[in-house]
Order: sequence, then C-alpha cells, then structure tokens
Amino acid sequence: MALTRDFKETIRARVARDPKFRKELLREGVESLVTGDIATAKTILRDYINATVGFTELAEATHIPSKSLMRMLGPTGNPRAENLFEVVSFLQHREGVRFQVKAAPA
Repeated sequence: MALTRDFKETIRARVARDPKFRKELLREGVESLVTGDIATAKTILRDYINATVGFTELAEATHIPSKSLMRMLGPTGNPRAENLFEVVSFLQHREGVRFQVKAAPA
C-alpha cells in the first residue's frame, strides 16, 4: 500500500515539532532491523530519512549515491549490511543517540 502525501506530510510535521517522536521513530526502525523485520525497518528508516536529513545529505555523508540509498530502502531493495550499518551509524550520530543491543528473554 502506497503512502499518501498527507501521511508523509503528517510524519514530517510531527518529526519537526517532537524530538521524542523523532528519536522513537529511529529507534523503532533500528529495532525492526535487529529483530529481522527488514521490510518494516526499511519503511520506517525511509520515512525517518525523508522527514529529517533527506537522501541527498545522507548520500554526501555516507558516500553512497542517493539513488542507491532510495533503492536499498525501497520495498524491493536488498541492502548490503555494510551500507545499512553505515546509514544507521550516521543517523544515530546526527540524532545524538546511541543504540545498544541487549539480550531479552524470548
């Protein structure tokens, strides 16, 4: 299901006015990635990037072409781990957060 322009603008507006929401959106994307829900992770990270840094600035920071970034985070994208972790590392640094993985009971 494609997202509507109104939905994307709603996310962008909320991210701009609510730092806690912005950090939680990034956290949710990383958590989805770690738990193996790659499709959800790509969607959330794409929304986060669109609402914050944008693909052009991300491309400059990571030295990965913006078209490649958009493709790898698209619905049929198959990102290499190296590229994905480069993106996550930059986003964490830019947001001023550091995520840690902790074991939890299943």
